[in-house]
Amino acid sequence: MRVMRTCKEMGIKTVAVYSTADKESLHVRFADEAVCIGPPAGKDSYLNIKSIMAAAEITNADAIHPGYGFLSENAEFAEICADYKIKFIGPSPEQIRQMGDKITAKETMVAAKVPVVPGSGGLITDIKAAKKVAKEIGYPVILKATAGGGGKGMRVVNNESEFQKAFETAQMEAGASFGNDGIYMEKFIEEPRHIEIQVAGDQYGGACHLSERDCSIQRRHQKLVEECPSPFMDSKLRKRMGAAAIKATKFINYEGVGTVEFLVDKHKNFYFMEMNTRIQVEHPVTEESMDFDLIKEQIKIAAGEKITGKEYLPRLHSIECRINAEDPDKGFMPSPGKIETFYTPKGHGVRIETHAYSGYTISPFYDSMIAKVITYGRTREEAIAIMKRALDEFIVVGIKTTIPFHRKLMDHPDFISGNFDTKFLEKEKLV
Repeated sequence: MRVMRTCKEMGIKTVAVYSTADKESLHVRFADEAVCIGPPAGKDSYLNIKSIMAAAEITNADAIHPGYGFLSENAEFAEICADYKIKFIGPSPEQIRQMGDKITAKETMVAAKVPVVPGSGGLITDIKAAKKVAKEIGYPVILKATAGGGGKGMRVVNNESEFQKAFETAQMEAGASFGNDGIYMEKFIEEPRHIEIQVAGDQYGGACHLSERDCSIQRRHQKLVEECPSPFMDSKLRKRMGAAAIKATKFINYEGVGTVEFLVDKHKNFYFMEMNTRIQVEHPVTEESMDFDLIKEQIKIAAGEKITGKEYLPRLHSIECRINAEDPDKGFMPSPGKIETFYTPKGHGVRIETHAYSGYTISPFYDSMIAKVITYGRTREEAIAIMKRALDEFIVVGIKTTIPFHRKLMDHPDFISGNFDTKFLEKEKLV
């Protein structure tokens, strides 16, 4: 729906692909054409490259926007699109490979002279040697899946006695989740903020950044709230991090819109974490704080145009709450089912992104997010006040959602003061 809105404004016709589980989704209803590509399981539909390419061929599509997940960072898919003369709206296969694997990305950033977290410098193949490195850089350390995401295959190790078991557990989880059990190690940054820099690069070597997003409110490494600008950031740090992100973008000749993600410690030292070679779920936060259409920029870059600027700074403050079909009172247990009533908030300073409506059935097959509430105001205090009002106005009957959790968060004194890090929800029980 988000991509289609901009396409329509640009006079571009759209084709929706969908699984049988999503046949009633709004993106199917509002596209100019729609093609069913398979049954509910992702591997049989949204990850089925043959079906997607067939849909592109029969509708005579000349470009594919890969969205936020599934094949959006798949170099093989981008390569196949190029082979069939269909434009993949994103970076080249080579750029995806450079930054998609976390070990390769880290090595690339070392070469680019972008600060990185000290660690194993590659995959762990010898546990004895890895323990020696851990001792040198100092505990705690964190083990991570090289093909990972969403917190899968990650374990914090506080001392040497925990290392063996943590490694085996992380390796097993990584293999089951990604089909790749490669594990690497990094120094665990205590009291970290998760701050990402939005970047854009064109086919001519141009690059710019569009300031930062603070994604530190997380649960099990899954982002719940994002905002721009970060309450932790100052102009000096923004300048340093922005320069590092542009250096990373230019070093790989990045084409498209992407995000360079950093961990920032309490002393405002920052370290490259990873690069998302796609548009992110939370991109509306940047759009509303700067009045800038990132999807339009992405499409224009794919069409061969130059980026439209050198650097953008926030004009307003914007906050996004991800509304999931989950029950916060039961450990955020998924809550699929039929929505009986779905009323979204309105009014000045509010933007809603959703595919759901009254009568729509939330399936158990995909990510549990059903909506994003984005609010914006002249100050952070104003954006929070509007978010409180919007959450109070958001009515969903028939399934459980995370709306009550977000409402409590907006009243928490530490959130209001901006005093939080990625471990905030582990320390503060809001449910």
